[in-house]
Amino acid sequence: MEFQDKVLTCVDCGATFVFTAGEQLFFHDKQFKNEPKRCKSCKSKRVAVLNSVPAPRDGHHHTRVETRATCSQCGKDTTVPFRPTQGRPVLCRECFTQKRTASA
Repeated sequence: MEFQDKVLTCVDCGATFVFTAGEQLFFHDKQFKNEPKRCKSCKSKRVAVLNSVPAPRDGHHHTRVETRATCSQCGKDTTVPFRPTQGRPVLCRECFTQKRTASA
């Protein structure tokens, strides 16, 4: 199958761009069904927006909680990435890993 360069129009900015024969071959090899819709510039902007961390809706920045606790199994002081619930055991990393591998 022989491919030839095609001129396409970007759906975002309306500019024309070339869909090269090499790019078409790549799309064919990957079994992509659709031609590209965006020029390289608009595609880069879109990828940057999609990969960015969304801002919290309430305007507050949420930080990871680190709570000091004592391991229920070995008694070692540790920190855990959550607020412990009353009546539930808290395990240090080592005891948690041992328990997880023992149950697997």
